Amino acid sequence: MSTRFRFLGVLGALGLVLALVAGSCSDDDKVDSGSDSKGTTTTTAADGQTEEAKKRGCPTAEEVQTTLTEVEGRGEPQVTVPPAPATELKTTDLVAGTGPAVAEHNQVYVHYTGVGQSSGKTFDSSWTKGEPAEFNLDQVIPGWSEGLVGMKVGGRREIVIPGEQAYGAQPPSADIAANETLVFVVDMIATC
Repeated sequence: MSTRFRFLGVLGALGLVLALVAGSCSDDDKVDSGSDSKGTTTTTAADGQTEEAKKRGCPTAEEVQTTLTEVEGRGEPQVTVPPAPATELKTTDLVAGTGPAVAEHNQVYVHYTGVGQSSGKTFDSSWTKGEPAEFNLDQVIPGWSEGLVGMKVGGRREIVIPGEQAYGAQPPSADIAANETLVFVVDMIATC
């Protein structure tokens, strides 16, 4: 499986494989049944989507690839850091998306670059790693959980996160100072 579609595989393993936004799956379209990690029986349609994913409005593999191609066509963003540490979370849509909006607790598939405000240096980037990343919004720093909600698929958003909504006094690496303001530019490829 291509690493670009790892997002699809993860959702599939959870019984939440990406689905068509509209329409329903007829019995003629059903090709496979299995169970998810909780033992619940799932039916996968010929297009590779489960009924549960269809209900959630997840994108198809084709839709994800189209958005990924568009995002990668923009290229890696240049991140501008503010001159002083942030005191509150600030989001700015640099490119307005046209797809579905991210909701709380969604899983997202994104390209991103993160820069520390005090150093002006990139500490993490999916662009450098060569592939997008996937996250559940309830498993990331509060600045991401709050800052990505409402962002639309296909969009590019800058998020300036004050230290207390980032890693606080316990940063995960020496590349991030304690209580560091972080600046991310995030391209939203898919959400479900």
